[in-house]
Amino acid sequence: MKTLFAATALSLVAGAAAAQMANPMVGGAEMPATNNIVENAVNSADHTTLVAAVQAAELVETLSGEGPFTVFAPTNDAFAALPAGTVESLVEPQNKDRLTQILTCHVVAGEVFSTDLVAMIEADGGSHAIETVGGCTITASVQDGMVMLTDEQGRMSTVTIADVDQSNGVIHVIDDVILPAADAQN
Repeated sequence: MKTLFAATALSLVAGAAAAQMANPMVGGAEMPATNNIVENAVNSADHTTLVAAVQAAELVETLSGEGPFTVFAPTNDAFAALPAGTVESLVEPQNKDRLTQILTCHVVAGEVFSTDLVAMIEADGGSHAIETVGGCTITASVQDGMVMLTDEQGRMSTVTIADVDQSNGVIHVIDDVILPAADAQN
């Protein structure tokens, strides 16, 4: 019995290690862990709006840099759910500072995989405050087995695809745009 348990545990560990090496598909594309955050985002059909926003904010070089970064990446549908005209307005040159703040509220310095995040949530009694590069605080929690993020406006997003490993960090796909408190008009 002990041998069977040890063999089963060993195969589970090996399976988990192999699963970590293979990234999930995102937006119909493979996400090679050897690519950086921007290289992989460009290949995702679900993140064309995010890529356009990153380009408009001139953050391509930063997010292609060494990192490591954790990026909570909203989908095209997440951007489309913002009030009409919001995205078009944000990518205009005169709104670059506002766009940059919103985008950097999706970025955390360091590499945080879902297992680490869930452990932090549990250690903090059910919710964990995360400081972002953009100066926002987002609160992570687990509801119905899903990692949820609450922004400074109380808007909630769900991590729909976790742990997309990158050469310079990790991406977690989310279903809503994180907004700073100062952006309450949206």
